[in-house]
Amino acid sequence: MNDRDFLAERFEHERPQLRRIAYRMLGTLDEADDAVQEAWIRLSRTDDSSLDNLGAWLTTVVSRVCLDMLRTRRSRREDFVGSWMPEPIVAVDGAPSPEDEALIADGVGLALYVVLETLAPAERLAFVLHDMFAMPFDEIAPIVGRTPEAARQLASRARRRVHGARPDPDVELAEQRRVVDAFLAAAREGDFDALLQLLDPDVTLRVDAGPDSPLARDPIVGAEAVVAEASRWMALAPYSRSAVVNGVAGAVVGRPDGTVFTVVALTVANGRINAIDFVVDPAKLARVKPQFG
Repeated sequence: MNDRDFLAERFEHERPQLRRIAYRMLGTLDEADDAVQEAWIRLSRTDDSSLDNLGAWLTTVVSRVCLDMLRTRRSRREDFVGSWMPEPIVAVDGAPSPEDEALIADGVGLALYVVLETLAPAERLAFVLHDMFAMPFDEIAPIVGRTPEAARQLASRARRRVHGARPDPDVELAEQRRVVDAFLAAAREGDFDALLQLLDPDVTLRVDAGPDSPLARDPIVGAEAVVAEASRWMALAPYSRSAVVNGVAGAVVGRPDGTVFTVVALTVANGRINAIDFVVDPAKLARVKPQFG
């Protein structure tokens, strides 16, 4: 094995962790893979004999690449209508693939990504690296160009936003699925009263239809308004299948021709649904392939 082959082998060992970090930061698999690939390009141009800790070096590179991508994306999203959500990781039958399982191992549902998207890029980076990947602040500080104490403050502000914006979902997936299955059944039957019983009074419905879509709309809050809106969405595509979406219970809703109309994640807390997140953006649904009809 030559030196380049050995370097590539070491990089492949680090790739799953780098991809997890990039997906948490960016929310789409293509962008995450681009960030990881950029790390490989930079590594291949570097004298690796000078690297004492390859994993830490690669994490720093991927983090900086993600930070630059987030800043660029943020400047382009001023006119985005609706709620930006990540590309969903969906398991319809059985467990997620090992590769997907690595991406969603922490059970970070779509609702959390909606909150993360409201953070400044440096806040998001500090929160993700520290709270999700246990990186110390003295290592985060040079990535965001701050002191360790300032990096700690970034993560702290982000943490307050995250905890203030969402209740902790019910831990047991079986309980989540029970509530979601009841919701899908009531939606199919048009049972308005049953739907209301399943929703938290302050439930929020969000939609990511992609840029410039006529389906885009601002978030809707309140059980009765959400029931009316959710019923319309479910009626647009008559087939639904229970699924696990980014580690939480949800569904894939499709058309008779077998194509996917939307992926929906439902956040269940204290036995009731407090958030319903529809991903309708075709670009984010390209990898979801269940058959209906």
